[in-house]
Amino acid sequence: MARPKPLQALSAATLQLLRPLVTILLRNNVSHRTFAELAKLVYVEVANTEFRIAGKKQTTSRIAILTGLTRKEVQRLLAQRPGTEPVSAEEYHRASRVITGWVRDPDFGDGKGHPHPLPMEGKRASFSTLVKRYSGDIPVRAMVDELLRAGAVKQLKDGRICLLSRGYIPQKGPVEKLQILGSDTADLIMTIDYNLHQNPAKPRFQRKVMYDNVPVEAAREFQTLAAAQGQELLEAIDRWLAHRDRDVNPASKGTGRVRVGLGVYHFEEQLDSGRENPSS
Repeated sequence: MARPKPLQALSAATLQLLRPLVTILLRNNVSHRTFAELAKLVYVEVANTEFRIAGKKQTTSRIAILTGLTRKEVQRLLAQRPGTEPVSAEEYHRASRVITGWVRDPDFGDGKGHPHPLPMEGKRASFSTLVKRYSGDIPVRAMVDELLRAGAVKQLKDGRICLLSRGYIPQKGPVEKLQILGSDTADLIMTIDYNLHQNPAKPRFQRKVMYDNVPVEAAREFQTLAAAQGQELLEAIDRWLAHRDRDVNPASKGTGRVRVGLGVYHFEEQLDSGRENPSS
């Protein structure tokens, strides 16, 4: 049997990754016309910034050739303001840093992963000091309000703030979670692109484990196992990276500026109607 050509394989992969995305788009009343306009905008942006010829100015005509759009469409799309990362995405990262700092920093716990309840104000072990150390210029009151809304903390009767969750998931509404969809999925696809085209000889770490004939009861156990061990792994990596990140540790030495990280996620799909033994 002949192996599929790269274009055929890419087309099949695109259809597969678009299905869950289109499901989300339809749930949020995004029409094909809106999606097509967004796709055109990204095609033009990527062609303009990443497919330039060295030593030559990028032209509307070349972008039109690369993308298959008309020169008129390219000019219209280039005139639009470029997309920027939403402010709330930065808030997401800062809230996560506050929680992880609370868990691992011995100034705010026992240094072994057990955070202490913190008074709101104080010179050393206070929530105010924690926020200033790990979130920059975000107001302390705004941070505690957001973590309270997210269910990540609670305020005790004596006024101290107690950590309830080692992870931050925005609870304001779907907008913040949809922004995470964009950033996290983009990171995965960039890793795949790097491994396929940019440096296949030295690929970045990209693995997953999956079995497709697991009983429902075992799947429930796996959800608990994956959450516990995944959190343990991420906290260990967080400690290593925080020691080398200049925002957290200004004494960290080295050159350049690189964004690095590791993502872990649990996936599950119901493949039958719940028969006791599908193989029988």
